[in-house]
Amino acid sequence: MTGEKTTCGPAQLDKMLTEARRVTPWLAQGASVPQQQVIRDFAKSRAKAVKDIKARLPQRQRAGMPRWKKKRETDPSLNYTQRGFRLKDGRLHLAGGIVLTVVWSRELPTPPSTVRVYRDSIGHWYASFVVATTTAHLPETGRVIGIDWGVRETATTTNSDHDLPHPQHGRTAAQKLAHYQRIMARRRPAKGRAASKGYREAKRKTAKLHKKVARQREDTARKWAKKVVRDHDRIAVEDFRPKFLAKSTMARKAADAAIGATKKALIEMGRKHGREVRLVHPAHTTMDCAQCGARTKHALPLSERTYACTACGAVSPRDKNSARVMLVRAGWCTAGAEGIRPPGSLDSVAA
Repeated sequence: MTGEKTTCGPAQLDKMLTEARRVTPWLAQGASVPQQQVIRDFAKSRAKAVKDIKARLPQRQRAGMPRWKKKRETDPSLNYTQRGFRLKDGRLHLAGGIVLTVVWSRELPTPPSTVRVYRDSIGHWYASFVVATTTAHLPETGRVIGIDWGVRETATTTNSDHDLPHPQHGRTAAQKLAHYQRIMARRRPAKGRAASKGYREAKRKTAKLHKKVARQREDTARKWAKKVVRDHDRIAVEDFRPKFLAKSTMARKAADAAIGATKKALIEMGRKHGREVRLVHPAHTTMDCAQCGARTKHALPLSERTYACTACGAVSPRDKNSARVMLVRAGWCTAGAEGIRPPGSLDSVAA
């Protein structure tokens, strides 16, 4: 033993797979392309997990390996590269003579480079294609908008027509979800024993309801993001990270608002349509005045919903003032509801 660390790259992994297929008959019956991608994805995820653990834990606690999800709890997923699949007559042909009839949600803009076939928690199968991104530019509007995230309203903007109220999808489904979870609690099998039919059915309904709520949140976020992007050329967004809300009394309502997913949908929609999206640091955005730039001398409690500047006397709703602060910090000072900037305001603020 020399004590030197050895790395296992793609070439070494391919050799190991070839040897395993030679001595294992059942492994040789499957296509080699998805098997290669499985071990490469595993190597990448293992390296990332070990790196994350070392970054989080103290020096004396860094020994050990990450805990992997058990096989029976893992949904099947296979990744195929270009030489492992092809599209013909609307069908997906996979390596190994597998032909799938796909229900297309939309047409592919460009030929795909890879495809991942996977099953979700409720047993539905999907094919996710990787294609080159294309920018579909929308007509210029000459308008700008500032967006402030919150819990009472998911998004408050400088244009009241584009405010996003709290959808409360999770609260609507809470009663049914609690009913299924009580059934699971009563019929939970003992350790080492198989689950009953009633327990499996309640578990499936719980997963289906969770999936429905997630889709509702995603649909609401994408529709709102498309409306904002369609009506504005420049978007100033608070770079808000709601992770700290999980430890507060607003954790459930903040999670139901899905602020992180909504912000992600807005950024992706802006990139897709060639709009300029600027992320604004959230520090002191609720304490600054959008009119004169003065900062309050004391922290504002959440119960105080009206912002009153002690310097210039401006009074406005707290979230509306924060949304206008986003425009000021982004360098897009607006003068009126039409979003027309005064001459030289962008240069003076950006400088």
